[in-house]
Amino acid sequence: MSDQDPLAGAHLDTLAVRSGIHRTHEGEHAEPIFATSSYVFESAAEAAARFSGEQPGNVYSRYTNPTVRAFEQRLAALEGAEQAVATASGMAAILSTCMALLKAGDHVVCSRDVFGTSVNLFGKYMAKFGVDVTFVPLLDAAAWRAALRPETAMLFLETPSNPLCEVADLASMAQLAKEHQCLLVVDNCFCTPALQRPLALGADIVVHSATKYLDGQGRCVGGAVVGRAEQMNEVLTFLRTCGPTMSPFNAWVFLKGMETLRLRMEAHSAAALELAIWLQQQPEVERVYYAGLPDHPGHALAAQQQSAYGGVLSFLVKGGREQAWQFIDATRLMSLTANLGDAKTTIVHPATTTHGRLTPTQREQAGIRDGLIRIAVGLENVADLKADMQRGFAGIGRQ
Repeated sequence: MSDQDPLAGAHLDTLAVRSGIHRTHEGEHAEPIFATSSYVFESAAEAAARFSGEQPGNVYSRYTNPTVRAFEQRLAALEGAEQAVATASGMAAILSTCMALLKAGDHVVCSRDVFGTSVNLFGKYMAKFGVDVTFVPLLDAAAWRAALRPETAMLFLETPSNPLCEVADLASMAQLAKEHQCLLVVDNCFCTPALQRPLALGADIVVHSATKYLDGQGRCVGGAVVGRAEQMNEVLTFLRTCGPTMSPFNAWVFLKGMETLRLRMEAHSAAALELAIWLQQQPEVERVYYAGLPDHPGHALAAQQQSAYGGVLSFLVKGGREQAWQFIDATRLMSLTANLGDAKTTIVHPATTTHGRLTPTQREQAGIRDGLIRIAVGLENVADLKADMQRGFAGIGRQ
């Protein structure tokens, strides 16, 4: 039998099903869950060698667990990366990246069009550790360049953005980061590697909320950092020390979720596009935000760097918060929850939930208006979703 790696050059679908598998002597076909906190060593010498790193192997499940390692290897394969580090949540992934790779006196340029909690992490908590942060509009290339300083160590963005689906030019951002010798970190939560691979476009690091599409059914919370081994080893050292660790059970759930990732992302994208086109035709809608629409400012760029447009869209109801709330409260099928990436369609009012902790000025700068509604399109029949949205529109104006 050939010793050649059967996954060398394999396509994403094959990697999503086959990468990261290491069978035990039991010969199991599905990946096992290693529900253990620690590991038994054959001798004191082996224990010492494991703890010192001289000998590879498991030490303690805070930072070495076979199920978690399988998840890391599979995600790294999908992103085309050298290494991935699993974390307890998507925010833990961003925190671990910052704590591992930044120091007091460093400067970060961050898109102000990121998840509201990411804004708080950079603007409030990283500042306590002496890291200065400048927020700039995602699409303003001149603002990004003007914000750079000699001490700038990181550029951070998400594309498409949450919730307005703005699309950043990753190749141009990567070139800017390279020119100034800083890291480009990209939140790839909305697209996943099934639709977009930022590392191939020049990014240094990708972060994920595995809670979203990598799971795909809203079951578990988790995150990951993906990139070159040089940086990932630093992130792993932080995780080993501070412990924002993914549980083995959650890692197993994410492993199973990734097996159907491309199929789900294509289905989410197709349904979201159909709904976005339909929403544009509704008289109660002022504007629809979805990169799959030809009149979206980022449409051409998204078509170039993504294989589809994703499952998240937002739209602006005429009026304001009262009308948006009336729409949401009148729906009966969609789930009113801030999570996304689920098989079940979710609906939320960003200004009072996901971005509710931002100041009114921050929300205004980010384009989060009171009439804005975000929908993460699931896997239901699109006709049923349209019927539920018609219930929402019928509810506007009712007392």
